[in-house]
Amino acid sequence: MKCDRCENEATVHEVTIVNGVATEKNLCEHCAASDGIVPAPVSEALDPGAVIAGPLAPATPGRATRSGSCPTCRSTLNDFKQCGLLGCPDCYSTFRTHLTQLAARAHEGASRHIGRTPKRAGGTLDQAALIQERTERLKRLHAQLDEAVAGEQYERAARLRDEIRRLSTQPSESAERES
Repeated sequence: MKCDRCENEATVHEVTIVNGVATEKNLCEHCAASDGIVPAPVSEALDPGAVIAGPLAPATPGRATRSGSCPTCRSTLNDFKQCGLLGCPDCYSTFRTHLTQLAARAHEGASRHIGRTPKRAGGTLDQAALIQERTERLKRLHAQLDEAVAGEQYERAARLRDEIRRLSTQPSESAERES
């Protein structure tokens, strides 16, 4: 790859993201030095201790800084809202409360898996747990049905009604598992 300025061989590749727009620069060592960009030595890049002990290392990973940004990659909640992508794995723990609320809205309040457990998983639920799960699901579906009717979303209400009927008339899951 060639340097964007002098057409020599590019050895430094800089990607800058501003307002969700990525700008890429390919520079030779001389042009990068004139811009004040000093590439890290390869030994530092390969040494995880140097990265952790570096100035950008978070004091407590997974905790948001005062500015509301991830301590590892410095991405903010607004960055996530604009592009829909998190910057690093630590963002998940940093923005946990927001992500949990977002997932609950996206899945209409269902934050737990409700359904059958594969036989190969080795775990079987007892009958009381199955009945409780079905009852909780029916309560949520009835609440969603009431909201849909109140909001005049009749097609959604019909789907919810059909789901409620299916769950109400469904045979016991333990009988299904044994067959």
